[in-house]
Amino acid sequence: MAETASFPYETRLNILHGPLELIDVHAVPGVNGYKWFNQTLCRVNDSVVRMAAIEGEYHWHKHDEDDEFFYVVDGELLIDIEGGLEGRTVALKPGQGFVVPKKVVHRTRAPRRTTILMVENAGIIPTGN
Repeated sequence: MAETASFPYETRLNILHGPLELIDVHAVPGVNGYKWFNQTLCRVNDSVVRMAAIEGEYHWHKHDEDDEFFYVVDGELLIDIEGGLEGRTVALKPGQGFVVPKKVVHRTRAPRRTTILMVENAGIIPTGN
């Protein structure tokens, strides 16, 4: 797993919940101490579900081998997609989701405190390749 300490984000890769446990995304410990907090909630087959409570912007990055799914629980998530005619910003509101395909350079931003869920391959490097 890649070192994430050089980025100004709190990224916790430990799996917080096992099968048959109730998961409450608004009760994750430690979430309020950071502007950008990411916690792995559970594993589902070869994927993980992560929650993030974020405000501000993440750095531009891509994942060479993995797609990434984002779902907004509350707040607003902006996903900037880099490149040519495809370059754009997607704005997600609560109840909306979006898949960023592998190899697509992107960054996520939240203009105000936002809670999101992400579904990713368990081996993904959260900060990108």
